[in-house]
Amino acid sequence: MNSVMKKKLAAPVKKMAAPVKKLSAPVKKLSTPVRKIKCCVTGGKVRTLWSKYRGNRGKGVRSRGRGQRSTGHQEPSIRLPYQDDLEKERKQREAKNAQKNAHRAAMRAHFRRKYQLSKNAKDSNRVRTKEGKLRLPRVLAAMVQPEAPAKEDPYSLLSAFQDLSFNMGMRSGRKHTKTPVSTDCNVMAPGVSVATLGYEEVLGQAGEGAVGRRRAGRGERVRPFEEIPNTGSNGWVNLLRFWKAGKFSHLHKHMEDTFNTLGPIYREHLGSMSTVNILLPADIGELFRAEGFHPRRMTLQPWATHRETRQHCKGVFLKNGSEWRADRLLLNREVMMTGAVRCFLPLLEDVARDFCHLLRSRVEAKGAVVERGLHRLTLDPSPYLFRFALEASCHVLYGERIGLFSSKPSRESEEFIWAVEKMLATTPPLLYLPPRLLHHLRAPLWTQHATAWDHIFSHAQARIQRGYERVQSELSGGVRGPGLGKGGQIGGVLGQLLEKGQLSLELIKANITELMAGGVDTTAVPLQFALFELARNPEVQERVREQVRSSWKRAAGDVHKALQGAPLLKGTMKETLRLYPVGITVQRYPIRDIVLQNFHIPAETLVQVCLYPLGRSADVFSDPVRFEPARWGRSEAGDTQEGAGFRSLAFGFGARQCVGRRIAENEIQLLLAHILLNFHLSVASTDDLKTSYTLILQPERPPSITFSTL
Repeated sequence: MNSVMKKKLAAPVKKMAAPVKKLSAPVKKLSTPVRKIKCCVTGGKVRTLWSKYRGNRGKGVRSRGRGQRSTGHQEPSIRLPYQDDLEKERKQREAKNAQKNAHRAAMRAHFRRKYQLSKNAKDSNRVRTKEGKLRLPRVLAAMVQPEAPAKEDPYSLLSAFQDLSFNMGMRSGRKHTKTPVSTDCNVMAPGVSVATLGYEEVLGQAGEGAVGRRRAGRGERVRPFEEIPNTGSNGWVNLLRFWKAGKFSHLHKHMEDTFNTLGPIYREHLGSMSTVNILLPADIGELFRAEGFHPRRMTLQPWATHRETRQHCKGVFLKNGSEWRADRLLLNREVMMTGAVRCFLPLLEDVARDFCHLLRSRVEAKGAVVERGLHRLTLDPSPYLFRFALEASCHVLYGERIGLFSSKPSRESEEFIWAVEKMLATTPPLLYLPPRLLHHLRAPLWTQHATAWDHIFSHAQARIQRGYERVQSELSGGVRGPGLGKGGQIGGVLGQLLEKGQLSLELIKANITELMAGGVDTTAVPLQFALFELARNPEVQERVREQVRSSWKRAAGDVHKALQGAPLLKGTMKETLRLYPVGITVQRYPIRDIVLQNFHIPAETLVQVCLYPLGRSADVFSDPVRFEPARWGRSEAGDTQEGAGFRSLAFGFGARQCVGRRIAENEIQLLLAHILLNFHLSVASTDDLKTSYTLILQPERPPSITFSTL
């Protein structure tokens, strides 16, 4: 019975086996792509790697029965080397991916720096993790540093062999190991590793004109910041020496002597301040190319501390960043643009004409009579020039005259001039000391400085308040009063700012006060030097006078046209400021690392352009001690040198230049023109003037000049 049942059941089972056999063929066909997919998922080399251990695995399996399965736990001699190789390959893949990510991060960092975008922390971390090991591919390096080496660089045998690498195994007889040819290249000058300066610093040198390669010749390395020549490493010891030697009043001479001793770049530590000083135009151009969208110069901390302790608003002179830029753009429209200059030129012309009328009356009344009814008088013109500067500034800023040309000027105006001089004299020593500490200690030096500023602010506040009330009454009444300019516009910079209402009243007060404080000595003192140089150079004086006469005749009363037609007049001003710059330095904090004179300068380092040594350098100007206004109207040998456009920086440069520049330039030129049209100038002695420094450069003793009427 059992056998019969078995036979009956066998037939259906055999019938079912046939479809199963038919299904096995497609399954076998699918095994090949499945194996390929497995290789893709587990890594392309896993199958090849495992084939190394297949023979050992087979030997271990044959020793057991067919039914037994071999496991990795039973064969550690096979499993452990295999896993080590897998781990090694995984690390190689990760290192390769990290290298690629670092390359991309470096490129993004380069363009962020180039276009002044914000940094990305993730990219910075990727570059930092590869610091010291990162080498850019040739294509990427060409994008970051596209400039080719200069053709004029002399060939150097040492530099030709410097980049070659020799396999020392060939000399020692060891077996030569084949090494892959690297297509990577450095973006640095030879001899400097990425680990020395940091990779982002290297990109800063290679980008933006390949500074490092241009400054350093072939085969030269960029030298570190610490190797820059310096005047002493201890700032407080240096400050003590300065005080004992009285160098504060002769800082310009100290700079000139130091450049002659240490070369065209040096570092200086004075108290809490550390600077890098330069003077060559090529280096100046490199510095200004790294000033950024919001240029930052040295903050006069004593001035800023006074504003903070007295709770005054700061003007554009003491501001930085986007706040500075917003205020500066609004002020530029009223004091820097061509339309604004044309508006205040007639105001300056009135003051200059009245000044010459006053001076001529004094010469004719007290001077000696010369032939044909002409008069001559020798006097010190500096008191009159200070009155002129204050009268002209007030007329431009407030649109009103304050009567300084009368026989007895107001005591208020005399106190203002005294306060400006005291403020300028006490500023330099305070630059190297902590002002807040001196404020809390009530130090006499700080007290004098703060008192001088208080006088300046009280005088300016009174003027501004009167101007504000006058403007308000004229606006509300709709009547054109004496303060209104042509075309119905309110005269003076103050009136224009109040009428437009784009700056708050507190900001207007702060900026008007700074313009007023900075517009007296900085104009009167250059006029003293200009009159002295014209007086001791009679041939130059006659050439300038003749050009001014012909230009005034052609202009027929158009002041702007008259100034444009007398380029020697502007040359006289530029030549005066070359030899006697009002401010002896221009400062910037570069926003990226730069290379000056083959030295690495880190970002945010205070770099000073020293104008007094620059103007008297034979490397920059031909015959530098000669007073020659015509040099600014013709080509000189220095004009073809790199950075020739940075030889005249008396008013600063770029967006951060002196905000009152146009007022000062036209004020100086107009007064010189009227003096030359009315007087012949001469001096008893042609010896050089001795100068001193009190935040501005001025003569130790004002020169006496002989005015002869024409």
